[in-house]
Amino acid sequence: MTRSDLVARLAERFGQLTQRDAEFAVKTILDAMSEALAKGHRIEIRGFGSFSINRRPPRMGRNPRSGEQVLIPEKLVPHFKPGKALREGVDKVDTVVQQDTLKS
Repeated sequence: MTRSDLVARLAERFGQLTQRDAEFAVKTILDAMSEALAKGHRIEIRGFGSFSINRRPPRMGRNPRSGEQVLIPEKLVPHFKPGKALREGVDKVDTVVQQDTLKS
């Protein structure tokens, strides 16, 4: 699902929202989430999951062209941890897909 798919589904589900209003709502939510993560805050959406920032420590890497070792600096990366309801929902879908595959 892409951002535009999400906007279309939101506008479709709530008839009083125009496509433009739905687009504005999605943009506002994503901007607020990005801003919160950039400030180091954790975002928790019960039943869906939580977003946080993980620190990747510095490490030694290798330049593939020259083979020389290089220091890869520390970096902060966004991390998503799915909630219990989302994990269970996805697991049910996987079970159905596996059963359909076995029948074929």
